[in-house]
Amino acid sequence: MRAVIYERTGPAAEVLRLVELPEPQPGPGEVRVKISCSGVNPSDVKGRAGRRDRPMPFARIVPHSDGAGVIDRVGDGVHASRIGERVWLWNAAWGRPDGTAAEYVSLPSAQAVTLPAGIDMSVGACLGIPALTALHAVSIDGGVNGRTVLVAGGAGAVGHYAIQFARLKGARTVIASVSNAQKGALASEAGADLVVDYRVGDLAAAVEAATEGVGADRIIEVDLAANIGLDLTAVRQDGDIVVYGSGAPEIPVPFYPAIVKNVRMHFFIVYNLSGDDRARAVATLETLLEQNALIHNVAARLPLERIAEAHEMVETGRAVGNVVLDLG
Repeated sequence: MRAVIYERTGPAAEVLRLVELPEPQPGPGEVRVKISCSGVNPSDVKGRAGRRDRPMPFARIVPHSDGAGVIDRVGDGVHASRIGERVWLWNAAWGRPDGTAAEYVSLPSAQAVTLPAGIDMSVGACLGIPALTALHAVSIDGGVNGRTVLVAGGAGAVGHYAIQFARLKGARTVIASVSNAQKGALASEAGADLVVDYRVGDLAAAVEAATEGVGADRIIEVDLAANIGLDLTAVRQDGDIVVYGSGAPEIPVPFYPAIVKNVRMHFFIVYNLSGDDRARAVATLETLLEQNALIHNVAARLPLERIAEAHEMVETGRAVGNVVLDLG
């Protein structure tokens, strides 16, 4: 089968190689999926670049945790009725050497979730990390019903979904920060009540005005290293800052502003959700997909052969939304 591998970390164009590998066979409790689309996420890019794991956890890695395709074989203990099922995948390459940047992948049956008819495979490749991250960030610690939510990076892969989930989960007001007019249009389309271009406007002042001086009940943060000072200004007394990303591994915390407001910070990575949290998020997402209740933003679709370009698009932020590789 065709697959992309890397055997050392470094720049995408230097380390990613298209090769032929033996087709995997499903083990007990596993399914084999013929991949149609493979999602490229920032964590995939960081792993390939060497910014996450040093040394590499495996001698040879097929990247990408997200993907979608059709189950074509099952292992012992998995009912044959799953063969032919359209599925989306989560954690395919987390703690494993073989991800979705290949024509086939075998993985535990529970990590292949039914993709409703009518939902494009490219969308399925955007669910495992972007959609589940956004949904968990909105839902944890009592959710956002009746609350004001500030979504940092409202046009990004996670932020675009977070705006929609906040609206669907009953948020009173959803505010989104963006860096240009194009991204502002995407955030507005997703349902943001107020969109602020932080490069030309005062985001903290905008949040203060929109909340009559109270501040945001919850901030969903994509880059705490860049925004921690602004977040502590914009969040309300006893408010939440839910963090799923940072541009730096270590961050000085402005202690006094945080303690005076009794701010709660909740950190999480979607790969390590508890079984109960993941089950709830997956079930909610399945319902919303069945209802066709979500807007999806696939910014770019490239063939597998152009994987280095896809990684560079994600790494540099050139893609406004999700980047997907086509294998079908």
